Amino acid sequence: MVKTPPVQDGHNTFASPPVPIILYYRSFPELLPIFLRAKLTYKCFFDIYSLRINSFGERMYQMTDLKSLNARELEEYRLKLVKRYREFQSRNLELDMTRGKPCSEQLDLSLGMFEVVQTSKYITSDGADCRNYGGLDGIPEARELFSQLLEVETDEIIIGGNSSLKLMHDTIIGAMVHGVMDSLVPWGKVPNVKFLCPSPGYDRHFAICEYLQIEMIPVELTGDGPDMDIIEELVMEDETIKGIWCVPKYSNPTGIVYSDDTVDRLASMKTKAADFRIFWDNAYAVHHFTDYPAGLKNILTACKYEGNPERAFIFSSTSKITFAGAGIAMMAGSKGNMEFTKQQMFFQTIGPDKLNQLRHVLFLRNLEGIDNHMKKHAAILKPKFDAVQEILERELGSNNIAKWSRPEGGYFVSIDTLDGCAESVVAMAAKAGVKLTPAGATYPYNKDPRNRNIRIAPSFPLLEDVVSAMELAAICIQLTSIDVLDAPLTR
Repeated sequence: MVKTPPVQDGHNTFASPPVPIILYYRSFPELLPIFLRAKLTYKCFFDIYSLRINSFGERMYQMTDLKSLNARELEEYRLKLVKRYREFQSRNLELDMTRGKPCSEQLDLSLGMFEVVQTSKYITSDGADCRNYGGLDGIPEARELFSQLLEVETDEIIIGGNSSLKLMHDTIIGAMVHGVMDSLVPWGKVPNVKFLCPSPGYDRHFAICEYLQIEMIPVELTGDGPDMDIIEELVMEDETIKGIWCVPKYSNPTGIVYSDDTVDRLASMKTKAADFRIFWDNAYAVHHFTDYPAGLKNILTACKYEGNPERAFIFSSTSKITFAGAGIAMMAGSKGNMEFTKQQMFFQTIGPDKLNQLRHVLFLRNLEGIDNHMKKHAAILKPKFDAVQEILERELGSNNIAKWSRPEGGYFVSIDTLDGCAESVVAMAAKAGVKLTPAGATYPYNKDPRNRNIRIAPSFPLLEDVVSAMELAAICIQLTSIDVLDAPLTR
């Protein structure tokens, strides 16, 4: 006879082997479809259901504040962690948590795109043939749909190829060579062009600046967005500061959403450079885990209201809505900015992939269709993010050595360890078979000044692999922290 686990001290303690998955359906109804689709083992479900039990079936030690332990107590705890770490090494794992890629199950959600374009339906509403040249700013149907997504007018948006990062890169290249529409001289002729970089932030934004030799100025990212007191002071005094990178919703990697006050201050602040630009990378505009997502104030509307209509360049894409390698990208801004951008695009291309744009419109249909589609993504992603939170709380929640984000959308979780630990944690995890984003990657020039930030990307691996990777990462964080804490005690 199968026994159900007794409850003790408010936590699940198994007195017998794990019971069949179906018996836990009442506890985890939202996870059962994922478990069944992924064909997870009883062992994995056991790990996730009873997070007080580690993946080797041992009762977890009660968490205490490691900073309160003496040298002997730290050493005793360290030896227990070393045992667990070596057991992970013996498993010969090969797990990759370095990038926020959609998993295969997410990509499968959009397979219907291959069937929506019929041989007789490739003419757009304005009579253009999607198989031919032309349509520099995208087909009308795509501009209509995605202008609603970004809350702009149809003449304030350009639908491009498959990469919003390329649109950002090309926009900065154009500014360096020709300036933006209100530049007196090209940015490239300004000595030592600078960009503000809220950090921790998106490594590929920083890579563009480094590639083009644009000096990057890190600015602390708070729970409401970048530190606006510092930003306002800097842009008011330095005319060589030409722009700022922003991931305003479910920011990469912290998951924060910019507050209304932050949006208003970015739109209204006085800048010494008349051609200052906000690069507003709204990559995760609809990537929610909840039915009641946080709102984001419209940056373009705010800039218009404050008398700075040309200040914002808005970017987004369907890379994490449909196919990561075959989505469509978009750029939005004032009508003047878009006309200026199209003039430059004229020399780059005769037109984008309009058949792909047509596929997206026919498949997604409208905003309601996008919303319904993203709920399917959330059903796949949320259990993985929940597992990350459960394991971090179990392993690190009360030992005072780390803090981490609890995002309600997006693709990342950000962990801050004790100062000086991040590089060692990443290296230690790699030796046990788990690749994490390189330490420092979330800061300009790959230099985290406090060597503490680690970006976690749980979207791509299987759920059972996320569990293993996070448990190992937490062990590595604890071991590295003990080394830091033990150093002054043993001097």
